[in-house]
Amino acid sequence: MLVESALVMLSGTLVALMANQLSPRGLALTRNYFPAGVTNALAAATQTNASATSAASTNVVAARLRAKGLQVIEHTNVVSLLRDARYVQGLVLFVDARDDRHFQEGHIPGAHQLDHYRPDNYLPAVLTACMSAEKIVLYCNGGDCEDSEFAVIMLTQAGVPADRLFVYAGGITEWKQHGEAVELGGRGSVVMKEAGR
Repeated sequence: MLVESALVMLSGTLVALMANQLSPRGLALTRNYFPAGVTNALAAATQTNASATSAASTNVVAARLRAKGLQVIEHTNVVSLLRDARYVQGLVLFVDARDDRHFQEGHIPGAHQLDHYRPDNYLPAVLTACMSAEKIVLYCNGGDCEDSEFAVIMLTQAGVPADRLFVYAGGITEWKQHGEAVELGGRGSVVMKEAGR
């Protein structure tokens, strides 16, 4: 039975090769159909389209957040705030509104965690830091930014002035896409530079 199977496969392969050779549309078996330049150009075009789609999505979310009276901050301004001397002084604060697993997998260096589903675990420490901060940037994964939105509402209800709170609509997804450094594990853990920069 194995011999018969091998013979059927061999004869099928020979028939296919002959048909390919005789056909005016046959493939040249020695030709490279995927040259590096074309593959790289295709990858670059795909990445550009993905970035444009992501940017358009972020703009829609930002408009929705602004319509709700929330302040939105762009990526370049978030990077500037991380490098600002006020960040070291605790006057600029980053708050990650995601759950434990996502926070551990990577967050903006020095960010505090505020999972709005478990406020008792995080709110006391975050609230203390927020009361002395001048600017507080909240972020989540990006997308609809609902976690960031809920965290802003929680903080304003707890007494943090709304004019200090900013939502980074691009979130950690945009942060990583730009190749910015992320901190792994808990706050104050290992900082790693993302690939792509």
